[in-house]
Amino acid sequence: MKKATFILLLTAFMTINSYSQQMTPTKLGEMLEAISDSIISTKTQWRFIIKNTPFITIADSTHNRMRIMSPIADSNKLNEELKTASLMANFHTALDVKYAISDNVLWSVYIHPLKELTEDQLLDAVSQVYYAKVNFGTTFSSTSLVFPGKKPKKKEEQPKKPKQLIDKM
Repeated sequence: MKKATFILLLTAFMTINSYSQQMTPTKLGEMLEAISDSIISTKTQWRFIIKNTPFITIADSTHNRMRIMSPIADSNKLNEELKTASLMANFHTALDVKYAISDNVLWSVYIHPLKELTEDQLLDAVSQVYYAKVNFGTTFSSTSLVFPGKKPKKKEEQPKKPKQLIDKM
């Protein structure tokens, strides 16, 4: 009986705690404004610049989704080797972000449920989108973590250190 009571109380606490921590489009916009060099926003879409890198963030509270993305290249100009390397990176080195093609643009993109997104996850996501973009064509990495299966070819191709993207944080 004690174990069942504990589980019930823990579940109740986690539920209450998770509702009080929900990310909203308003909070998301405020955070993006605080970390960006410049920003143009609507209630559910933000176009911003960090370190001369363009980003777009879209939030949909009705469907509980959000995405942060940055354009990398015209996908029509990519050779098959780069496209294959991008797919391999999605498994080994891109981690929480992915390389994706939409409307003939190759993007670095992070997609997540909106309500469950934490402030730390948001900051990490922006960093990973940035590093996946700048490391495209070399290490294809979004952090210094690499899952086994693909080792970097040269020492000078090691990814730039993550989390140095935003000096304000």
